[in-house]
Amino acid sequence: MSTDNTAHGAHTAHVAHHFKTAEQQYSSGKEGIWLFMLTEILMFGAIFVGYALYHNEYPAMFAEGAKSLDWKMGFVNTLVLIFSSFTMAISISFIQKNQQKKAVLALATTVLCGAIFMVIKYFEYQHKFHLGLFPGKFLDVAKVGAEHANLGLYFGFYYVMTGLHGIHVLLGMGLITWCLIRTMRGDFHSQYWIVVEGVGLFWHIVDLIWIFLFPLLYLVG
Repeated sequence: MSTDNTAHGAHTAHVAHHFKTAEQQYSSGKEGIWLFMLTEILMFGAIFVGYALYHNEYPAMFAEGAKSLDWKMGFVNTLVLIFSSFTMAISISFIQKNQQKKAVLALATTVLCGAIFMVIKYFEYQHKFHLGLFPGKFLDVAKVGAEHANLGLYFGFYYVMTGLHGIHVLLGMGLITWCLIRTMRGDFHSQYWIVVEGVGLFWHIVDLIWIFLFPLLYLVG
């Protein structure tokens, strides 16, 4: 039993009262995590479908809108998130090996990557606002010109997709910070790490969604 619990990252001392065994708690936790991930994929998937439909209807307009984005900033953000997925993954490995100090450093690096991503996104948004590129009816036609008035549709998708993703990045940063604090306290170790693994799965999904967003929004032209 001890070997199985260690492999699953759920020691018997951490079995909640509504579970009979550590294995049951681990399996239920994993199922819950993946069900939550499925709802996230379905939510963004629906937005992706809407984007694809309108892009097929107005390809020239979407290509014109993409010209207003700086693909280099988007590419840097992509690299930042890919690296953050790596640091998140190795933090779990360190916890499994009882190397808490290294795990804390890896988790802190992951949070830092998330912060860098959001700072870059802030400057992107600031530039768009300066140019009058707002979603829908709030597009500043006086600045962009009447011939580009329909760009509001493209930027509607841009702000919804990147804004919703940004909220998930902030949520992930909060959860990882929480894991970092608990790791410093010694709550997570070689016999109990499923919580960090769940947060890691969430972070990987957030990163994966951005990998789809980057070409859809920045390279569509």
